[in-house]
Amino acid sequence: MVSLNDIRSTFLNYFEKQGHEVVPSSPLVPRNDPTLMFVNSGMVQFKNLFTGVETRDYSRATTSQKCVRAGGKHNDLDNVGYTARHHTFFEMLGNFSFGDYFKAEAIPFAYELITREFQIPSDRLYVTVYHTDDEAAQIWKKIGIPEDRIIRIATSDNFWQMGPTGPCGPCTEIFYDHGPDVWGGPPGSPEEDGDRFIEIWNVVFMQNEQFEDGSMRALDMQSIDTGMGLERIGALLQGKHDNYDTDLMRSLIEASADVTSADPDGPGKMHHRVIADHLRSTSFLIADGVMPSNDGRGYVLRRIMRRAMRHAHMLGSADPVMHRLVPALVRQMGAAYPELGRAQSLIEETLLSEETRFKQTLDRGLKLLDDELAGLPENAPLPGAAAFKLYDTYGFPLDLTQDALREKQREVDVDGFDAAMAEQKARARAAWSGSGEAADSAIWFDISEREGATDFLGYDTEKAEGQLLALVRDGAEVDTLTTGETGWAILNQSPFYGESGGQVGDSGWLRRLENEDDLATVTDTQKMADGKIIAHQITVTAGTFSKGDALALEVDHARRSAIRANHSATHLLHEALREALGDHVAQRGSLNAPDRLRFDFSHGAALSATELARIETEVNAYIRQNAPVETRIMTPDDARALGAQALFGEKYGDEVRVVSMGMSDGSGKGSDGNTYSLELCGGTHVRRTGDIGAFVTLSDSSAAAGIRRVEALTGEAAINHLRKQDSLLTEVAGELKAQPGDVPERVKALLGERKKLENEVAQLRRELAMGGGGGDAPAAKEINGVRFLAKVLSGVTGKDLPPLIDEHKSQIGSGAILLIAEADGKVAVAAGVTQDATDRANAVDLVKAAVAELGGKGGGGRPDMAQGGAKDAANAEAAIKAAEAVLEG
Repeated sequence: MVSLNDIRSTFLNYFEKQGHEVVPSSPLVPRNDPTLMFVNSGMVQFKNLFTGVETRDYSRATTSQKCVRAGGKHNDLDNVGYTARHHTFFEMLGNFSFGDYFKAEAIPFAYELITREFQIPSDRLYVTVYHTDDEAAQIWKKIGIPEDRIIRIATSDNFWQMGPTGPCGPCTEIFYDHGPDVWGGPPGSPEEDGDRFIEIWNVVFMQNEQFEDGSMRALDMQSIDTGMGLERIGALLQGKHDNYDTDLMRSLIEASADVTSADPDGPGKMHHRVIADHLRSTSFLIADGVMPSNDGRGYVLRRIMRRAMRHAHMLGSADPVMHRLVPALVRQMGAAYPELGRAQSLIEETLLSEETRFKQTLDRGLKLLDDELAGLPENAPLPGAAAFKLYDTYGFPLDLTQDALREKQREVDVDGFDAAMAEQKARARAAWSGSGEAADSAIWFDISEREGATDFLGYDTEKAEGQLLALVRDGAEVDTLTTGETGWAILNQSPFYGESGGQVGDSGWLRRLENEDDLATVTDTQKMADGKIIAHQITVTAGTFSKGDALALEVDHARRSAIRANHSATHLLHEALREALGDHVAQRGSLNAPDRLRFDFSHGAALSATELARIETEVNAYIRQNAPVETRIMTPDDARALGAQALFGEKYGDEVRVVSMGMSDGSGKGSDGNTYSLELCGGTHVRRTGDIGAFVTLSDSSAAAGIRRVEALTGEAAINHLRKQDSLLTEVAGELKAQPGDVPERVKALLGERKKLENEVAQLRRELAMGGGGGDAPAAKEINGVRFLAKVLSGVTGKDLPPLIDEHKSQIGSGAILLIAEADGKVAVAAGVTQDATDRANAVDLVKAAVAELGGKGGGGRPDMAQGGAKDAANAEAAIKAAEAVLEG
């Protein structure tokens, strides 16, 4: 039997031989379509090629694209497990032409692949064409499809549109006839919903552009977009009528039966089908960076997970089982999608954590559901208030409750549920209004309540597309921002990181997809409404931006890279500080900016040069290790049990991101003790520690009582700093006419010589001052019984005055001395009184009187010795007279 893996390879190989580039599947989170929650068709990653916005080095492509339909506009979740062909996850095979070939080549390609490569009998094929597409009909007729099996359809079933405006065109669909033994009629007939005629391929001819007024024009670049569901063509080629009977799905169903000990074809058959399907969607979503959360894509993922887990519970499984199925999935699909293997441990860990937590509440939730139903009349719907209680208290999404009731032929009062939800929001708003938040913050609450949370894409990409949901200027919502205007933009999804946890917000650019000349610069990014929405501060540099616009989003890569390196370095620094100083070290604040990092931590003493060198050496050793930086999602309690450090100032919810980096010697953190740094952190980080480049400490200083602050550089900034330091050293060595290694000793010698010369100069100044400063020294005079000596000195500094006062005291024996000195543009005043004269004279009073005449203020000291400063010595004579007046009383 041909396997689904073989069918996928045959399809891709066929088109590769026809000159098509085999393009890997894009991630399930769309980067170039803000209207989609998940990629739901093969053409999504090529949308900009079809519109001409983007060009690549190929004009033909073929893919096997991962797709999910479980949220947003395309949601098949409720039907999965109950029908033969509904899936949350499926693979779409496709071939594409971007202005290269058109109908005359695309139709023969499809026919040859189906009839020759897949060996499907041509007499079992029916095709549909748009009712006015004579060209496609003629090509099919020429190939050999009889006219009675070429069906013209006049509805949108055979006319494809990307949206209300944009590229569009007719399509041709290929159907397989299972024969008269199966009920159903051909497309377009009253019995078309039967299973006899099954669509296996759709070939779209994108030949027109549609405008808002309904008019169309022919596209300059006519293109081809096709889609063939792998599961559907697999069922056909394997002789099955049910996608779940194909080899790949059957292997997952049997794996489910094995871990639950439940017959795969027994009463629990439907449960196994749900588990098998949901295993694929949850695993691929996690591999593509989606993590369970309470809003956005993470919420849809959690809904899928919990739905599968409830079905495992219904099979009698007492312990978590979903994580045990991941190896079976990797065996089946890991070769085609290597990201599954790379993320296997993360997928298993996430599933185990979610199922462990969910099982703790599942029994209580189901008991509440049974209790509520027991008190209701037969077949009465479950009251909305009860459904809301299940959601609010036990984390049961509405669709999970509906799924449980479906098996009991019951429904939910959805209007009542919505009313209870609205009432809760009103209570939350009232509570928030009384919390003391600034009044202008209300606008962010309003936007968050109306638009929902911003989906952050920045862990995995720096480029994406988003839809502009709201604009805020001067504290009020506006519809547009035009050239030169500044405001805040809120998008449905964004790769821009909002400032938090010490990491500064991103900057970058926004462009309107309809006109790429319309440009806005993002200067800052902040989290608002308690972190639910990401607000981008923008300045429009060209054009006009309006609510509803589809935008191309691009983070400043160089700046983000530098921020990432600094943030990851703080994690290594934190652990190195703990290793060097002790376990009492804990983060007390940080700054992760593009040009530097700052890390505050608890420690009572300054770091020695030896400690700083040890810390710097250790951080650089783990950088050179180039170990992968890994992120996991778990509960705060589980994270702390592994030894993860909680970062100061962070708020933690039900789930946390745990960032690990560096491989230790087995005495570190984590379940195996092999992790060097393990921290709770919501920021962005490097892929490998080697991406940090280098680490250089700049300083250690006191930030507050018991708090030290280390500032450092990484990457190019660290290299530039070292280069500058080396250049300065070389320059100094040149001035000293010494080798760089001899500079410290030469500097020490020079400082010693300088100290010696300073002492000699000071001594000469004192000797000169004692000699009167040149000329005859003034004699002491007696004032009111106190001998008084006053001098004006030139070239003598303030620090030389106290010893001179003491020497003059020795000279006069008893009395008071006033010295006014001027040097280097500064004036100093000192007064001294011998001990026996302090009852008749006060040095402080003498200084204050003199300083006032010299343009200064104050002065102070002891009765026997005082000093002060002044601005100008020109009034020295008046200053002396003022001191004499003090003595005269």
